[in-house]
Amino acid sequence: MNKFIITIFSFIFILIAFNSHSSSIKIVTKIQNEIITNIDIKNEKKYLIFLNQKLKELNDNKIDEIAKNSLINEIIKLKELEKYYDFALEDEFFNSIEKKFLRQNRIKNKNEFIDFLNKKDLSYDKIKKKLKIEAYWNQLIYKKYKRNVKINKDYLSQSVLKQYKTEDKKYEYNLSEILFSETLNEDLSETVKKISNSISKIGFENTANIWSVSSTSKNGGLIGWVNELQISELIKKNIADLKINQISEPIKIKGGYLIIKLNNKREFNEKVDIENQIDELIRKETNRQLNAFSNIYYKKLKKGIIINEF
Repeated sequence: MNKFIITIFSFIFILIAFNSHSSSIKIVTKIQNEIITNIDIKNEKKYLIFLNQKLKELNDNKIDEIAKNSLINEIIKLKELEKYYDFALEDEFFNSIEKKFLRQNRIKNKNEFIDFLNKKDLSYDKIKKKLKIEAYWNQLIYKKYKRNVKINKDYLSQSVLKQYKTEDKKYEYNLSEILFSETLNEDLSETVKKISNSISKIGFENTANIWSVSSTSKNGGLIGWVNELQISELIKKNIADLKINQISEPIKIKGGYLIIKLNNKREFNEKVDIENQIDELIRKETNRQLNAFSNIYYKKLKKGIIINEF
């Protein structure tokens, strides 16, 4: 009898504790059979701020919205990727992606990366999952659309050679970008006005987080340092007269419009390997076109998914 009473009280205690804890967890969004809670958004905010410290300048509601949209994007991509990949398996493709990520961020090894994330109160497993999703998504897009990529190698080669021969001074540019596309229910000028107002109010980096459909958006649109031989003539023409921290007018490109911010500029005198510069320009143009196909494919997937807000 005493054991029965003790069992009943234990059960009631556990039930009360569970209800007390669960009351702090709220479902914010449901995407088919997947849910996003306020805890998920809290963790995503930490991750996004880790990538772009300027997000701290926004109010909590705006950061919550950015984090929610980031998670929606991730879930939709993951649902599609699970048709083609087994995320429980390790493979050489992802291992090479992870090593490249560590190298780009000047991290010696995985253990050092895990220690670094622990100090930032971030989970290595969750970051790894995010890296996997982006890596496999890019691979899927490449497999689906590589035949649709159109590269005029002769034109790009001549462009690089022309710049190299005709210009005495050569420059490197540190750039950030916002890539956006036209919408059916809004005039282009109205979209540009909204983006411009956003840049004025919350800055370029935070606006990139909200508006840009480029893969650089989570990093505040940062492209980094590129030399002028790796930039198309169209983009170079639009940034040539910009001063530090100035922003270009929208540039029409295939798949949308590009707004460029000039973060810094410097002259460089290193000996240039022309063949490498041509290969790099071809790689960048290929990635740009694949990014456009990626946005089209994602929008198509999103249209077929029911998203409920709570």
